[in-house]
Amino acid sequence: MYLRLSHIAFLFLFAAFVAACSGDSDSADSQQIDREYVLDAKMIGYTGIGGDIDGRMNPVLRAKKGERVKVSLINGELMAHDIVLEKAGVKSETMLEEGDTTSVIFKAMEDDIYYCSLPGHQMVMRGQFKIVEDFEAAIVSDNWGVSPRKDGRPLNFGFERGNLQDWQATGNAFGPKSVTYDPAPWYPDSAVLKQSGDYYVSSGGTLNYQATGMLTSTSFKVTHPWASFKVTGGAMEGLRVELVDAVADTVVFKISGYVTESEPSNPAHAAFRPVVVDLMRYRNKELYIRLVDDETGTVPEIPYIADNPWAHISFDDFRFHEERPSYANELRPDDVVILPAKDVVPNAGLSGAEAAKVMELPDGFSVTLAAAEPDIIRPIAFTLDDRGRLWVVEAHTYPVRAPEGQGRDRILIFEDTNGDGVLDSRKVFMEKLNMVSAIALGFGGVWLGAAPYLMFIPVDWEKDAPAGEPQILLDGFAYEDTHEVLNTFKWGPDGWLYGTQGVFTHSNVGKPGAPDKERIPINAGVWRFHPTKHEFEVFSHGMSNPWGIDFNDHGHTFATVCVIPHLFHMIQGGRYHRQAGEHFNPYTYEDIKTIADHVHWLGDRGPHAGNFRSAAAGGGHAHVGAMFYLGNKHWGINRNAIFMNNINGFRVNMDITKRLGSGYTASHGKDFINTNDFWSQWLNFQIAPSGSVYVNDWYDKNQCHSPNPDVHDKTLGRIFRISHREDKWVSVDLTKKTDQELVEYQLHENEFYVVHSRLLLQERGANDAVRDGLWKIFSDNPDVTRKLRALWALHVTGGINEKQLLDLLDHDDENIRAWGIQLLAETKDVSADAQRRFERLAKDDASALVRLHLASALQRMEPNSRWGILKNLSMHEEDAGDQNIPLMVWYALEPLVALDANRASDLAKAAKWPVLQDFVARRIADGKR
Repeated sequence: MYLRLSHIAFLFLFAAFVAACSGDSDSADSQQIDREYVLDAKMIGYTGIGGDIDGRMNPVLRAKKGERVKVSLINGELMAHDIVLEKAGVKSETMLEEGDTTSVIFKAMEDDIYYCSLPGHQMVMRGQFKIVEDFEAAIVSDNWGVSPRKDGRPLNFGFERGNLQDWQATGNAFGPKSVTYDPAPWYPDSAVLKQSGDYYVSSGGTLNYQATGMLTSTSFKVTHPWASFKVTGGAMEGLRVELVDAVADTVVFKISGYVTESEPSNPAHAAFRPVVVDLMRYRNKELYIRLVDDETGTVPEIPYIADNPWAHISFDDFRFHEERPSYANELRPDDVVILPAKDVVPNAGLSGAEAAKVMELPDGFSVTLAAAEPDIIRPIAFTLDDRGRLWVVEAHTYPVRAPEGQGRDRILIFEDTNGDGVLDSRKVFMEKLNMVSAIALGFGGVWLGAAPYLMFIPVDWEKDAPAGEPQILLDGFAYEDTHEVLNTFKWGPDGWLYGTQGVFTHSNVGKPGAPDKERIPINAGVWRFHPTKHEFEVFSHGMSNPWGIDFNDHGHTFATVCVIPHLFHMIQGGRYHRQAGEHFNPYTYEDIKTIADHVHWLGDRGPHAGNFRSAAAGGGHAHVGAMFYLGNKHWGINRNAIFMNNINGFRVNMDITKRLGSGYTASHGKDFINTNDFWSQWLNFQIAPSGSVYVNDWYDKNQCHSPNPDVHDKTLGRIFRISHREDKWVSVDLTKKTDQELVEYQLHENEFYVVHSRLLLQERGANDAVRDGLWKIFSDNPDVTRKLRALWALHVTGGINEKQLLDLLDHDDENIRAWGIQLLAETKDVSADAQRRFERLAKDDASALVRLHLASALQRMEPNSRWGILKNLSMHEEDAGDQNIPLMVWYALEPLVALDANRASDLAKAAKWPVLQDFVARRIADGKR
């Protein structure tokens, strides 16, 4: 169990041992703690609390050999964290909630590494543990050093003359008062700076951090092999001490300040730390010192980001040394976790027309303002009907759900009646809805996500009005975090309605009135609901806050997320990397990771710190919307490219997916659109009949979710249309098309026609002509993506039987065989014939994609019917390193361990994947506890 303590209570509790961080006691009692450290754990790293590690990021922890050491953690945020020491062999419990605490105790015997073991955390949450003999190591007495000299006189590099002699200043950061003795005027009187001598120089301290500028010294000859100086201030790219070759004008050494937290925990937080520089290569060369402060500490365009008073740099006491000096608290460049420079975003708070004008697009493309406030406000979700009209949800209730019956959300219908790009027709379909977050159309009505409900509203299409009251089909969708509710409805190629929800909403979904045993839990993942059978399933578990889902040309599912790596290939039955919390199945052991080979944020302080400082990498960690552009060929877009909007980057990222093993990898393509606007917040994309793309812009000064409704602007919202110059506006009504015309639309290059016509065929039901037309496409068209479209339409219309699906398992194309497997397992009633075919494919099929679909289908089969397929899959040595197959096989095998541990052990021992044997042994041991 974790102790749930506030930071204040925790610090009070540990006040007695903070002094131990610098103590030297030797213990005779083996249970006594000789040395104790406290770390604040966040995704930016571990920050020291108290003693000589206070305020340091991933500090070096020290102890004498043989001492008994305790390292305690406070969880500084709502994310999972722990701590591991490799050589000591200790690992803490995992903290899940903000304020949780945990600790490890070990005997100090050798140098070690400590880190957080959660996936992706070790990169920034990692530090050193050192065995030392003397905690009070001071500068060597005969190595005090000397000041650099010029023309026979010592230079003013310790500022003991109380002025800026020998220095030149630019900007407003370094003025006559920059050199000072007391903390004031740059720091609070309580600050303990520990400068050398009396004076130091600062670009503004914590009390004038907004100032920027540069301070450059006169040049000097390097006369010694070593140098040292002192520095304090923020760890940001725009704050630097640089040593510059005066002839070549190149930087030979640079270091930032070391402070990473905006609020110091005690007066010593700002203390100077010594830096040592090896100048052996530069002896007898001319150098100069440059202090740079390009950081204002403010992001005025983003009002919820507090000022950072550490946006300054302070410097003191540059000296030469004949031998390397030694300091107990030396600061090295590798110790500093740098925050990248702030992005330059030129605009904020623009009108809709102005916002469209400042966007950057590729040649041949343009953006049109289709609708804006006051005609559209807070557009949280939208979809297109069979006529290409936009049905838009206005989320007036967000971020706090209103009492029942008091909702203020509404649905609007927009239409461009003349093709000029402006949505000139506007109707109100329904008002007084509550906490609506998602919308789809089909089967005679509107499908709404409005936590805790999935609702259906029948439509009178002649009047564009409700034909009855909303029907609650499901309830139990949670809304503890109203930023992570059910969202992003999308019709899948299999005829189900897909949606997502986030990790901090703990849903228990079922039909109204259903008991818990008939409900299905989900707190992160992708779910689906069948429109006529009214069945609910979790398609896959995991991720963070997915707010984007789409299907590629081969019908494979992809989701975009925030905070954790941003893109996932979602496999039915898969369990994926979570931002927080544990998987429902405690025997998961390992989950499937992102397909992205990159992140869209910069720096070594984690995804949150990279926001608004990561333009070069894609903009930041928060992604919404997902779209494979399966539209007009003249757009010139790779059909394997997936678009997602980057909220903190104010741009549309584009990742290029490629097949890898059983699944995919994704590389960062060129960003498609840059809005150049701090308030821009595009949420989703929809392809129109013309091939142009509509986007809804939740235009707001506040990018970050907050339960406080007052931080949001409640008066803004836009719809934009992205077009290529060759796009042609069309007026269409697919509901008036014949069945045969809808069949022919399965060959259209624009996915709008494919999806909407398939949905209409599903609603109408199949007939012989439809089946014949679809089978002709499947048989005659050489393009496998067109064969797949025909196959999906046959499935949703009931136009394919089990024998025909079994025949697909012999098809030449791996995609057809894979979909044959998925559709045979669709009802969770896999026949004996299908099981036998699956077993043979598991042994002989050369396609990793096919083997992945077999592993996925296993979870939809009775446990005792899985053994033969599992055995055959596990014999493929080539899949040992596959990103999906071994884990999917484990998820299917795990329930069998409890049924027959000996048989599971034998299977695992014979398998070609060592991980399977490890997991089975671990599962047997866990089952005995």
